[in-house]
Amino acid sequence: MKNRLHFMCGKMAAGKSTLSTKIANEKNAIFLSEDELLKKLYPNEIKTIEDYIKYSKRLKDTMFEFVIQLLKKGNEVVLDFPANTVFQREWFKDIFETANVEHIMYYVKRSDEVCKVQLKKRNENLPKDTPLIDESTFDAITKYFQEPKKNEGFNIKYE
Repeated sequence: MKNRLHFMCGKMAAGKSTLSTKIANEKNAIFLSEDELLKKLYPNEIKTIEDYIKYSKRLKDTMFEFVIQLLKKGNEVVLDFPANTVFQREWFKDIFETANVEHIMYYVKRSDEVCKVQLKKRNENLPKDTPLIDESTFDAITKYFQEPKKNEGFNIKYE
């Protein structure tokens, strides 16, 4: 096993969580999901994009040193946290630079149309108490998406 950080970039419903789970299983890696952690730590508290930003920052601040320690101890770590903006990607860069480990950013590149079809499928299979994400929410969140550029300094694997 090699200590390496794996993380995802891609629009909502592009398939990042599916890919994260697959990689974690293939690599026998430690898997951490932002969605799952936020759901358990802040149930029913994230209702707006502003709420997400607030609680996501809290979670990332809490997880930062923990993830670095996992990597320094030789673990392979898959973070199912979005790397969808330049600002979000800086958090991942701080982790792998501080831990002094290799990294792979998987860019799950899908069109808005494909993501919306996958979003509808996801909504059909959600547990009853889980809120649906509609196309207007997808559009509101997608307007913040920033495609990764080579000059940002990441090892990007296109999926």
